[in-house]
Amino acid sequence: MLERRMSMFLSNIDQLFNFDIETVHFFSTVESFPPSAVYDTVERALQQLLVPYNFLAGRLRPDLVKGRLEVDCNDAGVGFVVASSERTLEEVGDLTYPNPAFKYLVPTRSSTGLEDWPLMAIQVTSFKCGGFTMGISNNHATFDGATFKTFLDNLASLSTTGGTLSVHPCNDRHLLSTRSPPQVTSPHPELTNNNIDSIFDASIDTPIETKLFHLTPSNITLLKQKAKSPHVERPAPTSFNAVTAHVWRCHAAATAAKTSTLLYMVDLRLRHPPLPKSYAGCAVWGAHATATRDELLEGEFDRVVESVREGKERVTEEYVRSAVDALEIGKGEALMSGDLLVTSWWRLGLEEVEYPWGSPVYCCPIVDRRRGVAVFVPDVRGSDGGSGGGGGGVNILIALSRDEVEQFEKMFYEFLE
Repeated sequence: MLERRMSMFLSNIDQLFNFDIETVHFFSTVESFPPSAVYDTVERALQQLLVPYNFLAGRLRPDLVKGRLEVDCNDAGVGFVVASSERTLEEVGDLTYPNPAFKYLVPTRSSTGLEDWPLMAIQVTSFKCGGFTMGISNNHATFDGATFKTFLDNLASLSTTGGTLSVHPCNDRHLLSTRSPPQVTSPHPELTNNNIDSIFDASIDTPIETKLFHLTPSNITLLKQKAKSPHVERPAPTSFNAVTAHVWRCHAAATAAKTSTLLYMVDLRLRHPPLPKSYAGCAVWGAHATATRDELLEGEFDRVVESVREGKERVTEEYVRSAVDALEIGKGEALMSGDLLVTSWWRLGLEEVEYPWGSPVYCCPIVDRRRGVAVFVPDVRGSDGGSGGGGGGVNILIALSRDEVEQFEKMFYEFLE
């Protein structure tokens, strides 16, 4: 008798994010938890997590009849790697700077085949000083940022003796399934049928520079003050909206495009009532805003911030249902598009996860040099930009051509004066 294996449905939004996300989590030396103890603890906790997160042990496979991806829950397992370095963490240098060598702290994909590569792989790397890193690679179709944070909270909880799950995941991806028949009730300029490399330009022929820009809490307060209109009563600007508007203006100044479309992800759990907070799939959608170069550079800053806010407000429950249905009609050909993609790790709280050996001293994604993408990550330095701790600021990583970086930097700091 043939064994019938279970498969897990993936929503159209899950399908959209079929690529790997890599993060590195740095930990200081803890005498009571040498790296060897961390190896064993993480491995045991991970084995326990594969019960509520059983899909992680499966593999992606195409359903040729339905023309979509699904997870084959075949218990093939997750990846777990133990590594070591002859360096100390201090020798690594400034952890906030995007060091290309961080790539070696994450499990290396050994195959491009869907059915040959785990949906998640973890590498624990010990350093000569006793500190260590935990590098995680997972397919974005399994988690969005909020769900990844929940997964790490659960991993930390189960790493503690007698610990239990902090949150029980909801694995039902049908909560974001299409309507029957699909109903596209809104225009979706954030979607395109173009090839992904023409959306966020890899710029193969143009040398790309990656640069980190830092905003202190006082810088952010200044931006929020500049975002207040003396003439129009509007909701108080948020830190994210003010910083995003600032980066959008600087990007417009650096590039020659006559119009610019901003794209950034919003969490749907508070905007799509059927979704519980514990929903484990990709529950994000791209908020968009479009403006001319003149509007961004010569218009009032408060109006730019308002455009960012309006983009988020546009993402209602009906708008999301319409977008999911548009993806169904597009049969997987549609992709999100924009001139500037802001991907924010700023408020995810990955650095707040409390493991038995303490919280990470720093967490960061491994970022490809792709023109038109700005990555926000939390700063771990003091409020004055020093190394005194406390953080509260944000680091902004952006990749542009050399000339564009110079123009971006010029406007970035001039507006803060």
